[in-house]
Amino acid sequence: MFRYRDLARLGLAAVVGCVSVAAMAALQKYGFGQPATTTEIAGWDIDVRPDGTGLPPGRGSVATGQAIYDAKCASCHGTFGESNSYLQIAGGVGTLGSDQPVRTTGSKLNYATTLWDYINRAMPFEAPKTLTPDEVYALTAYVLNLNDILPADAVLDAQSLPRVKMPNRDGTTTADGFMRRDGTPDTRNVACMKNCAPEIRLTSELPDYARDQHGDIALQARALAVAPAATASRSGLDAARAAACTACHGVTEKLVGPSFRSIGEKYAGEGTAESRLVAKVKAGGGGIWGPAPMPAQTQLPDADAHALVQWILAGAK
Repeated sequence: MFRYRDLARLGLAAVVGCVSVAAMAALQKYGFGQPATTTEIAGWDIDVRPDGTGLPPGRGSVATGQAIYDAKCASCHGTFGESNSYLQIAGGVGTLGSDQPVRTTGSKLNYATTLWDYINRAMPFEAPKTLTPDEVYALTAYVLNLNDILPADAVLDAQSLPRVKMPNRDGTTTADGFMRRDGTPDTRNVACMKNCAPEIRLTSELPDYARDQHGDIALQARALAVAPAATASRSGLDAARAAACTACHGVTEKLVGPSFRSIGEKYAGEGTAESRLVAKVKAGGGGIWGPAPMPAQTQLPDADAHALVQWILAGAK
């Protein structure tokens, strides 16, 4: 059977082809820009279907997922996934048909692959697309375990994940909100015909403690939308953006942490400064510049870490 997603993929291929032709024409006319490469396009082609198509090789256990969750997820989602009405990811299974439904990740999703796909493309909030496939499998297993959908000894991979049957497999509707555990749909096709608002105001339902704490996520994620070559090394500033360092550090101004130039001034002239700072970037920690801890950047390639530190020590210019 020819399905909608197949049509969408054909449409994407056509769009990519048109964009490539348009990009080449723009390059010839204006003298800047370049056509998207196969590697760059691959950075966007990451969707996972309900049947598991698109899942990469890898595996992860509930136990491993718990360790990753505690380090990278619990600060927003709560130790047991309880967090609040916006970010709750556990609980509510079996309540959707009652008069007090609790719509959480565990109770409302109809396919476990959707959970894997969302974690892979959007989490953690401050550094999306930095998790390895093994880590995403492990986190998916742990979240499903928090919802009593998987046992504590479960291990997920590309074959077993699509076989997980979610409690709400056949009950998904558009009658309620997706992001909250209660309330109305996120979008409604109802025209305003009277008492219309004089102006449109964009607002956010993110909790105050989460809103804007990581800087301009859109800017930081732009580099992460492109699949980097395994051996490619970024410039110092590009490495800082790719690792989301710019969420907490400005080039010249203090944000959550000190500015890059302040760091460079502090360690300038020390013979072991580069190796010390590279180790600090990789391991994370806190207490030197204030109480706010710096998360470990274990996913940052060594070449990028050295480029970042060299740029800082050279004055972050």
